[in-house]
Amino acid sequence: MRKVSRLSAPIAVVTAIASALVLGISSVADQRSTKRVESRRALSPRIIVDLVRQPLWLTAIGANIVGFALQVVALSLGSLALVQPILACDLMFAVLFLWYRGHRANLKFPKVKHMVAGVAATTVGVAGFLAIGQPSGGRTQVSFGILPPLAIGIVVVAGGCLAVAARNRNLRPLALALACGVNYGVAAFLIKLLTSEFGGGLGQVFTNWPIYVFAVVGPAGYILNQNAFQQAALLAPVQAIISAADPIISIALSIGWLAVRLRGGPADILGEVVSLLLLTGGIVMTAYHVPSELPAGPSPLRPG
Repeated sequence: MRKVSRLSAPIAVVTAIASALVLGISSVADQRSTKRVESRRALSPRIIVDLVRQPLWLTAIGANIVGFALQVVALSLGSLALVQPILACDLMFAVLFLWYRGHRANLKFPKVKHMVAGVAATTVGVAGFLAIGQPSGGRTQVSFGILPPLAIGIVVVAGGCLAVAARNRNLRPLALALACGVNYGVAAFLIKLLTSEFGGGLGQVFTNWPIYVFAVVGPAGYILNQNAFQQAALLAPVQAIISAADPIISIALSIGWLAVRLRGGPADILGEVVSLLLLTGGIVMTAYHVPSELPAGPSPLRPG
């Protein structure tokens, strides 16, 4: 087992915050790009072909790659239960970016108090969970035996979401967002497994199963993300579901299969549950009280 530096956790926190910042800004550009192309059915790769011709989307892709790389670094240094709640702050950064662009465009924010309350609740929820839970590092290797239940769980949950999306137009963007969040949570879990194999070289990485499952759930989650952005009238509700589902799924998997442990006293458990509820409530509050569309004009990632 590799030696863990005393600075690993602080560096993981800083890197995770940087990842959330980049991914939050990227999500704004991403959603605007999906509105400029033809609507496609869920999981259709043709939406990617359409988006490739959008310069704004290519910028968002670059930001996504940077954000993903930062996430990998954070997960290589800290546990899933430490890193993933911080990444939930991507919505907070997206909201602040929208507010900044809206302020420059003289867009009125009639519910700014709700926005501030939601952002504050999200921040306190993340900080509270980390301070109270003090998650352990856990292990980074699992047996092949977890693959069948993991695969079945993904198929059942994501498949159920797709079935709802196909039958209910009103719930379609939210169902697609939930399916995306599940895929992203599983992907984060797999990235944590892969970080332990990098030291053994590419031979070890490509002879074990996590890389191949990641090659499916990662792209599937990303396509679902684009579909959800395109189907939704607003960015924030969709991003809220993804931001909440991702850490919840990955933390549950890390506790179940990576032996990550949180402080377990009655008061600790109560504080952890309250913090997660506050985190989720803050995300939802922020999502539903912030304008998520900017006036037509220059790209939000380029000078006006």
